[in-house]
Order: sequence, then C-alpha cells, then structure tokens
Amino acid sequence: MQAIVYYLVLPFIYLVSLLPFGALYAVSDFMYVVLYKLLGYRKEVVLTNLRKSFPEKTEKEIEQIASDYYKYLCDLFLETFKTLTVDKKTMLKHCYFSPQALKVFNDLAAENKSVVLVMGHFGNWEWAGNTFSMQCKHQLYVIYHPIRNKYFDWLVYKMRTRFGTKLIAMKDTFREMLENRAELNATAFIADQTPGPENAYWTEFLNQDTPVFKGTELIARKINYVVVYAKVKRIKRGYYEIFAEVLHDNPKSTTDGELSEMHTKKLEQDIKEQPEIWLWSHRRWKHTRPVSTVKEQVTA
Repeated sequence: MQAIVYYLVLPFIYLVSLLPFGALYAVSDFMYVVLYKLLGYRKEVVLTNLRKSFPEKTEKEIEQIASDYYKYLCDLFLETFKTLTVDKKTMLKHCYFSPQALKVFNDLAAENKSVVLVMGHFGNWEWAGNTFSMQCKHQLYVIYHPIRNKYFDWLVYKMRTRFGTKLIAMKDTFREMLENRAELNATAFIADQTPGPENAYWTEFLNQDTPVFKGTELIARKINYVVVYAKVKRIKRGYYEIFAEVLHDNPKSTTDGELSEMHTKKLEQDIKEQPEIWLWSHRRWKHTRPVSTVKEQVTA
C-alpha cells in the first residue's frame, strides 16, 4: 500500500518541483484556500497557540497572523518540493547568507572549529541547509526522524542530501558526532520540537511553560563544539536570508540549562518579529510540567 500511494503521488511532486516560481505560488494560493478556508486544517490548534503566545493581541490580529501563517505553510510545503530539481544558482538566489553570517562560519572554518548549529522551525530551514552545504567549508549534518513510509523517507533523504548535506538519525546523533570528530563539520539541531516532559528542560517560551530538548545542550557540552544560532528570515515571498551568531565558544564551561535558555530566547525573539513563519500547527504545548522538574529547577 505504501508503494502504491508513493508512486501515485510522485509524478505530482515532480511536476510541482518543475513549475516556475510564479506558477508554484499560484498553486500555493489555491492550496491556502483549501487548507485554511475549506478544511480548516488544525485551525483550532493554531489559533489556541497564537492566543496563548500573544495574549496582548486582539482577536483580529490573531486571526490575521493565522491567515498569514497558512499562506506561508503552503509556500513552505511547495518550496520544499522545489529542492528536487532546482539548480544551484537559483537556490542561492532565493536563499542566501548575510555577509555577517558567512563570516561567522568562514572564521570558524579558518580556526578548524566544528559547530553545533541550533535552529528552529522558522523560515525555510530546508533551503537553509542547501545553502549552507553549497557555501560553507563545514560538512553539514542534519538530525532527522526517519519517516515510516520508506518510499517517502527515501524521497526526503534525496531532497535533503542533493547539495551535499548528510543526515543522522536522531538515535545515532552522539555516536556519529564522535565518529565525525576528525573532519570539520556542523551538526544542525532543530531545537523547538516537543520532548517527553520528564526528560526535558523546562522554561517559559512565548508566555507558556515549555519543555526543551536537553540533547542539544548535553551534546554541545560533552563534545565542546562552538554553538551557533541561525535564523532564516523571510525577506519576501520565495526569498530568505540566513543570519548567524555564536552563542558560546566553550560550552563545557556552561551550567545546566544555560545553553537551552540562550537558544530558546533567541528563537522567541525571532518569532515575535515574524510570527507568521513559525510552525504554529505543531502541538508544541501538549505536555504540562511534571512536579519533579519544578522542584529540581527551583533547587538548581
């Protein structure tokens, strides 16, 4: 059954990837009407997340952000397919480094320093990976969750590795990072996913009690790679600029929770500036803080 679904959908995916950008975004506009206006895909999840994150905003403002988010979500979905066939020159025209960000990575490469790269589901993180692999001296590794459908998993793997990026399954992250220590590399962690409540670091994020994966911080401290935070800002439809800054150049010297607080607050600031390009349909706040972690963090 998985193979049947895959081969039925695959021609459509390739057709979309071959569309010129104008036609691609016309399809996206149609998808927006279907997804938001007709189906209301996860609409209550999005609206609830927005209301709790921005209690100071009016209902009209919340609904406008939600509408803009769905337009962006459709763009992001189709832009990802574009990776299958887009050429390097076009890719770099649509997603590029700020001069400052490129200098950050060039300087670290000159010093032969590998990197833990921290990002959120903000802007087109897929395109950012492509651009990084084409323009930076570091070998990029991206942590990922394999998809259950092995055919679509292969397709996503093909898209993400087409320009030189390599993937690491989440369960193998630390082992493979140790194995790769001899090369100059950057390992990208998408750090705003939802971990289990008991093993998370808890903080306030967008006015809500929020669990944060400890793995990013723990690995950075153990392996002592420079921690760099990256932001993928949407400049206009179909165009993104990547910004980057060093959060810490000696992670092993940090205290528990320090790095998690740093990258979480950076992402929060970015979301407040461009709320419509973060992944609001994700159930980010489905867990409540366990009493045990309240006591632990108060004691710490």
